[in-house]
Amino acid sequence: MKFGIVVFPGSNCDHDMQDALQNHLQKEVVMLWHKDKDVSMFSTDDCIVLPGGFSFGDYLRCGAIARFSPMMQSVIEFANRGGKVLGVCNGFQILCESQLLPGVLLQNANQQFICKNVFIKGADEVSLQIPIAHGEGRYFASDEILEELEKNNQIIYRYCSKDAMMTEFCNPNGACRNIAGIRNKEGNVFGMMPHPERAVSPLLGNVDGLKVFEQLGLN
Repeated sequence: MKFGIVVFPGSNCDHDMQDALQNHLQKEVVMLWHKDKDVSMFSTDDCIVLPGGFSFGDYLRCGAIARFSPMMQSVIEFANRGGKVLGVCNGFQILCESQLLPGVLLQNANQQFICKNVFIKGADEVSLQIPIAHGEGRYFASDEILEELEKNNQIIYRYCSKDAMMTEFCNPNGACRNIAGIRNKEGNVFGMMPHPERAVSPLLGNVDGLKVFEQLGLN
């Protein structure tokens, strides 16, 4: 599997993601500038990543302007053909703005930027320690959409305690139903607020991020 990483003005996790994929997962990586359009080097077995950080126009609403970049038009077409797309943090926000994923990311409930390690769990109910760093990470959707996500098993990660218990006290930003990450119905587009690429090195004392890539089938 080959990976493309889209670089927006202001991105600050693009090289973190590149390091995680190249040096820890041994993957081929192509950096994609947001003003370019060409994704012909990728097949639908490959994956395009929208990294975390910030993108131009975030002062209006996170991801609202980046969604209209030339590369994003190609990413949308790639996803609609069945290609895999992963959005992390700001990338998740852009995927929602692009309507590749339902819902929105709102300002954190405490109205403050949060940067710390949290615990999340997926379908296997095992907690993983993954860092977050966001000011607008509170996932919100209508009750109808939330029920649809539950019904179709589209919620890939929820905030939890170290022992995998899900309570409001483990929810760092006030996200609906402790949602930390979702996927689309087709299962090829993934979005999450926590940063798995920041938890892949023994030097940092945490490699739980590698398990995220494995669980999403991107290892």
